This record gives sequence, structure tokens and C-alpha cells, in this order.
Amino acid sequence: MALTKVSKGVFSSDTVLPVDAVGGNYGSTSAPITIAVTVGTKTAAHPYNGDGSSSAYFLDGVESPAIQLHGADNVTSSSEYIYRFDQADSSNSGHPFRFYLDADKTTAFTSGVTTNGTAGSSGAYTQIAVTEDTPSILYYQCSSHAYMGNYATVPASNKINHTEALIDMPTTTTTLVGTNTTDTLTNKTISAGAFAGVSNFQAAITEQAIALTSGTSVTLDISAGSLFTITLAHNIGTFTWSNPASSGDVSSFVLKVTQDGTGNRTIAWPASVDWATAGTAPTLSTGANDVDIFVFFSSDAGTTYYGFTAGLDMA
Repeated sequence: MALTKVSKGVFSSDTVLPVDAVGGNYGSTSAPITIAVTVGTKTAAHPYNGDGSSSAYFLDGVESPAIQLHGADNVTSSSEYIYRFDQADSSNSGHPFRFYLDADKTTAFTSGVTTNGTAGSSGAYTQIAVTEDTPSILYYQCSSHAYMGNYATVPASNKINHTEALIDMPTTTTTLVGTNTTDTLTNKTISAGAFAGVSNFQAAITEQAIALTSGTSVTLDISAGSLFTITLAHNIGTFTWSNPASSGDVSSFVLKVTQDGTGNRTIAWPASVDWATAGTAPTLSTGANDVDIFVFFSSDAGTTYYGFTAGLDMA
């Protein structure tokens, strides 16, 4: 097996630890894909030349290449790819070959990784079983010295790692939502804590107004939205506001009230509303098709709603 250097510090996309699919060798426990590891002096071609140790790993004679490890999904979901990094050569003495989630070796990666013997001695190796749960990027480095190796990519991984954090990618039954596209979420729930704290949105938020049906008794479900409209065709005698946020959280909404073609319709406001006008409810505009706008909010689970008149007779 050979790894091909293309130019200074750069290795081609064919710089891959190959899987002999033709021969049916997917790197089993009994017959792993073996890569000979040696240690030599760093050259200017090394990706970390000038940083850390002056020594470098050579894989099958190539100085610290970026490598690609195939995983289970390249064959069947039940298969593993076993790679063995053979450190029997005496040049490896004092340079144990290990895997990490970051080049700085903040977090070691040990899942599916086995070691044998002492680096530089006969029978010494580090072995990794690559599956779809192996992180998408790993770093091979010496556990005793800094920046001797490079990185390895795992195309079949369903885990994206950013520094030492791992993100599970969705399964095949889950639909991804684009960050710059318009997508419809069906049967999906965003948990209450999904936007905890301050959330920044780079564009305006468009919200659909919820039209209430006129009647002598009307219920407004606060959990359904924050902008409500109603065209009065009746005098509302009972106006119920349901499902406010828990105490300590805030419910707020805007209500647009439009008189119908007849006009002179009235609303009996909930007793829980404390109006800004000295506690006195405003008088609705009475003309046909007149529009009044009100704003309400509560922070005590609906015990008290503070009410404000945003505009009267807007038509």
C-alpha cells in the first residue's frame, strides 16, 4: 500500500488508507488493514513544521499524511473496518500512536481503539475499528509529544465533531432542515428550551395573524400566537383568555378589533385586565369598520394582564 504526496505539505484526495474491496478484505479483527508506522525528523512538508516535536510520524513511508478511514457504511451496516497502525519499528520508541478529537490532544478518542505492547517493540500497535459512529474527523498524534501527526477523515460517519464536541447527525428517518432555505416542519416539536436566553435572527420574523370568530362568548388561546384579530359581529359578553405562560415567564399579544358594517359592538373585557388608563377600560370605536388595536402582557400566569391602547379609530 502506498500514500502519494502531491506537493509540499499537500496530499491528494487519493491519500487514503485503502480497503481491498476486490479481495473482500474490509479489515477484520483477524486480518486488519495494517499500516507501518515509523518516526523520523520533520521536514518543511509537515503540516505542523515548526510546532511541537521535531519528530514526525511516517505512515508507510509518507510523512504524516492526511488520511481517510472508511467505515461500516461503505460495505454493510454490520461491518467494521479495522485499521492497525503497526509500531513495531524501533524508531517508535517513546512515541505511542493515539487518536484525539483535536490536534491539541484536549480529548482522547478511545471508542473502538485498542493498543498492544510498547511503541518500538515487536508486536506493538494501535488499532481502530471504524464504524458510522466514529467521528468525522480524528487526529493521530503521539501521546507523549506534540504535533507529530495529522488528521484522518471518516466519510461514513454520522457524527460531526467541532474541536472536542461531538454532534450526532440525524438517522435516515430524520429530515434535515436547511439554514438558508424554506422548509416545512411536519410533526416536529421545538422544546421550550430551544431558544433559551437571547436568540439572534438575521432577518425579520413573519408571523401569521390568528383570526378569532365573533360570538357572544369568545376564547383566545394565548399559546397559539401573539397577534390576534377579530371582526365584531356580536357584543362579546364573555371573553376568555386561556393558556398563558407559567408564572415568571411572559405572555404578550396584540389584539386588532374591527367593527363590522353595523358598528356599535362592545367587548366585556376579562376582569384580570389592568388598564393603563387608571384601570378603566377604553371605549371601543363605534363606527362601521372602525379599527382599534390593543396590547396585553402578563408575567404571573394570567392573574393580571396589563392592557394598553395602541390606537383607536384606525380605519
